[in-house]
Amino acid sequence: MKPFGYVAAKDSEHAVALLAEYGKGAKVLAGGTDLLADLKFSPHPPPDVVVDISRAADLKGIALTDAGLRLGAMVTHSEIVHSPLIAEAAPALAEAAVVIGAVQTRNLGTIGGNLITCVPSMDSGPTLLALDARVTVLGPRGRREMPLSELFVGPRRTSLAFDEILIEIVVPKQNLHKPAAFQKFGLRKGQALALVNAAASFWAPDGVFTEPRIALGAVAPTVIRAPKAEAYLTGRPVSEEAMAEAGRIAATEAKPITDFRASAEYRRDLVAVLVKRALAGAFGRVTPNQKDLAS
Repeated sequence: MKPFGYVAAKDSEHAVALLAEYGKGAKVLAGGTDLLADLKFSPHPPPDVVVDISRAADLKGIALTDAGLRLGAMVTHSEIVHSPLIAEAAPALAEAAVVIGAVQTRNLGTIGGNLITCVPSMDSGPTLLALDARVTVLGPRGRREMPLSELFVGPRRTSLAFDEILIEIVVPKQNLHKPAAFQKFGLRKGQALALVNAAASFWAPDGVFTEPRIALGAVAPTVIRAPKAEAYLTGRPVSEEAMAEAGRIAATEAKPITDFRASAEYRRDLVAVLVKRALAGAFGRVTPNQKDLAS
């Protein structure tokens, strides 16, 4: 590893000031599970300085606010797994967090870092997309808020300027307790990158798909939604046949590649299966009276 400078930020405002001071030669250190690997093994030159945000208290914490369920960017995957608030209001987030890496990775890795790394196979992105999550970023020009989907630009590319940081993720208040589920398929049960992952959410008043959301990972340059599959479900009675057809439609919306881990055709088959399973998992969280209406 080649030498580089190091400075610790006191809070998010200080972090932004440091990024503005050091410019494009600076890199942000959160949990470090991705950055440290890049520093050791990347063929690219190291940063001039690493700005450590791990001590910034205003980037931490899980809380219910007037806007919804707030997760600070420095919240770790383990904190998500063990949070009573998330277990009550958005358990699918914990389903995704618990399959990220090994326990050591989950103890250090952060939700913000996972999103900012912006790899297509990230496990945190699909469920947050399926719950219409929004993010807030901070820079020298102030704060700006956007849908999570607008954060993703391409593989390892976000819409953040070099002097901006992600400070929080919010699941909107109206989507708390929305039935949702996450599915992942890898080459082994643990510590595996997803060949495909998928998340789904919907309300089911009177046993009818309402506001369905389907999100996919590892099948396009970024995590994506499947709008055609969502449109197919909207207003239909909840049934296994509708879930299966939505999976088949979502597979046509995916844009997977063939690589050494799997073929594009195999990934499309996985999309169809995992979307159906995610929808079924979400339906398993629908309240009992809604299930009776859908039977």
